[in-house]
Amino acid sequence: MRAKPVRWQGSDEAIRAVQVAFDVEEAVLEAVRSAAFEQHVSTSDQIRQVLGLATTSKPKRPRLTVSLSAADYEFLAQRYGLAADDRLAIKERATRDLIAFAGDAEDAAGGAGSAPAASGKKNTGTGKPGRGK
Repeated sequence: MRAKPVRWQGSDEAIRAVQVAFDVEEAVLEAVRSAAFEQHVSTSDQIRQVLGLATTSKPKRPRLTVSLSAADYEFLAQRYGLAADDRLAIKERATRDLIAFAGDAEDAAGGAGSAPAASGKKNTGTGKPGRGK
């Protein structure tokens, strides 16, 4: 068995970590999400704070995540006029939509100097695969 590269050795603890899901009432979900939002931390970090567990001082790479199925990629490819297997281009276009959404949200809140939406249309994120907008 070959030795692990040095850069991978620090991930041993993360590999052994187990994700835990808590089945709680909607009020608990909302309280945790609101507190996380107000403190600019992830919901996971907020849960760790509530439980008295250690958290990192700030995220290494602040990011948003979503799980996309093959059908989701097909839908987005069609929406953007791209090939379904061009996942990088789909991700780039989706990133632009998220940036435009943030600009639209800031405009609606009366923010100054926000960037206009790339498409010129407001996107509420309510579109569903297989349904026209």
